[in-house]
Amino acid sequence: MQEVDYIIVGLGLAGIAFSEQLESANKSFLVFDNGIDGASRVAAGLYNPVILKRYTLPWKATEQLDIAVPYFKRIEEKIGAHCIQKLPVQKIFSSIEDQNNWFAASDKPELKRFISPVLVPDDNQYINAPYAYGEVMETGRIDIKMLQLKYQAYLESKNAFAKADFEYSEIEYTDQGIIYKGIRAKRIVFAEGYGLKKNPYFKHLPLVGNKGEYIIIRAKELQLTAAIKTSFFIVPLGDDLYKVGATFNWEDKNTIPSKEAREELIEKLASLVFCAYEIVDQEVGIRPTVGDRRALLGVHREHSQLVVFNGLGTRGIMMSAMLAKHLFNHLENGEDLLKEVNITRFGKKIKGAMH
Repeated sequence: MQEVDYIIVGLGLAGIAFSEQLESANKSFLVFDNGIDGASRVAAGLYNPVILKRYTLPWKATEQLDIAVPYFKRIEEKIGAHCIQKLPVQKIFSSIEDQNNWFAASDKPELKRFISPVLVPDDNQYINAPYAYGEVMETGRIDIKMLQLKYQAYLESKNAFAKADFEYSEIEYTDQGIIYKGIRAKRIVFAEGYGLKKNPYFKHLPLVGNKGEYIIIRAKELQLTAAIKTSFFIVPLGDDLYKVGATFNWEDKNTIPSKEAREELIEKLASLVFCAYEIVDQEVGIRPTVGDRRALLGVHREHSQLVVFNGLGTRGIMMSAMLAKHLFNHLENGEDLLKEVNITRFGKKIKGAMH
């Protein structure tokens, strides 16, 4: 019988981060993933420490960033592939008032590090930016699709990956942990993204999920060297390709590209971009989001061998490494989980899933 310390279900950003944490601590593990596209695989991959709608920092943003960038660089060396790219993020101002709010934000101690007080002029004839741009510092892009493919190959080379659906009914409980299809493990960490809604042990958690869609365009004249942000992003991918998005749909939970999302993004592009382009693809993912915008970490109330690591939403790149370390320290060293991400914050109304 194969024995490992952990089974991980899911190889999105959360699953990769927890795998890294385990390997750095010399813990053995096996990852199950069925290869079906999740939100991580289609995300734009930007990391940006500032909420540009309000010019504020997300929860623990500085700590997240200081852990995330070295973490992704270590992974690059391990998998032998270049997946992290420095990429400026430039906010297009909507008015003089918007500019003034930017300058005010750049004076705040917590934002000085990230908000440049020097405006970037509008020198691209194909972009409508009459009030110039503000540039966010320490931003970049992770090629998540490449990261996942290369990381999976790395795990396969170590016999630590199984491309398969996880069958919850096959879990057997023992005093030392669990047995799953002939594999003995101390714990299972479920990092399934929106797939958690099918997990009988944690499906009662308030993972809402929202459908995000992007279009990929080819625009030879656009020549952007930064990701630009208004009410949406345009992210350069290289070879005159750009990812445009994303939409947010809280009702529709299928992964079929919709005509409505495509038309919404085309309409938004029309007010901003004045050059010819062609749409070459449309991508869909269901983001694993929670109403309070915090992740879901914790241990099942009745089966302490079962653990959840989910709900990273739109900020998985920024927070995955920090939260993986936090969860590991909880499981292995008995450290208390931060109340903001602990699933116990939802109380006993979420039956069975608390601990």
